[in-house]
Amino acid sequence: METSSTSPLTVNYDLRASIADLESVNPWVGLWRFVLLGTLCLSFGILAWLSPNLFLFLSYTAIAGVIYAFWLVCTHDAAHHTLTGWQWFDEGMSRLISYPMLWPYGTYVQLHRLHHAWNGIDLRDPERVQWTMSEYQQAQPWQQWYVRHQWIIDIFGLGGFGLIAKMVSNGMRFRPLLPALQRSLLIDGLGIFVIQTSFAMIAILQGRFGHYLLFWLVLERVIGIIVQVRDHLEHYGLWNTQNGHRLTQLYACRNLNTSTWVAWLMGGLNDHAVHHAFPKIPFNHLSIAFHRIQGVLERHQLPTMSRGNGYIREALHLSSQPLFISGTVE
Repeated sequence: METSSTSPLTVNYDLRASIADLESVNPWVGLWRFVLLGTLCLSFGILAWLSPNLFLFLSYTAIAGVIYAFWLVCTHDAAHHTLTGWQWFDEGMSRLISYPMLWPYGTYVQLHRLHHAWNGIDLRDPERVQWTMSEYQQAQPWQQWYVRHQWIIDIFGLGGFGLIAKMVSNGMRFRPLLPALQRSLLIDGLGIFVIQTSFAMIAILQGRFGHYLLFWLVLERVIGIIVQVRDHLEHYGLWNTQNGHRLTQLYACRNLNTSTWVAWLMGGLNDHAVHHAFPKIPFNHLSIAFHRIQGVLERHQLPTMSRGNGYIREALHLSSQPLFISGTVE
């Protein structure tokens, strides 16, 4: 893909210089986003539990689930300490909102670092969703069927439970490589157990354990759909290695055109390539950085980053047929 005759070091220097002033975090911007989404989510959750009939209960729960999904996106910023920049807040509050949904936040943080290091480079990437052609050819018939229908199965079938299982499985898998994963898995497991046991006991004492199970199931379904779509769109079909890590990230990640409010809800991750190349840029500066980086790439006669046509349209397009990485399993 690379066509510039300029030294990769020069390109990297110019890219770095172009966004140098965008890496400072304004804690109040992230705090406002976190508090607003949290307030809306909890408000609809409370309305659900106060509802006199099942239809309203399910409706309010579904709305709470949509907002909860975007609230959980804040934990991604927190993992990079770009939500508020206050480490105690970013770490503590992320665990507090992740554990009710059984999401092992500490394990995710450890594995996400590997993802940033390995995306487009090392097939062991724990967040890779695209199969290689070699993997597909060597797979069992039922696995090949899964790959051909991967988007539908992951988004509407496996959902949130699938993401949790994948995270825990990779946490166990990479423990020899990252010893800190053992501690993260234990802390996450304990935190999830304490919070879920507390909620379950309250529901039992109120004689509403059935509603409690239904409440979390609806949240899991709704959140799972949104997060799985995002998870697939960010990299599917773009695996490639360039001359240097930063250029690899710019071309192995998907940017998406979307409205300002959707970009805000997604924490700026519609400019995902920018985030991967410069993970210290807070969400509210990613769009500005996108245009600056495009200018640098143009000056060096390198291909500019592309932008897909929104989350829904791009998901429909990419899910129409499976795409494979032309490589072998490492």
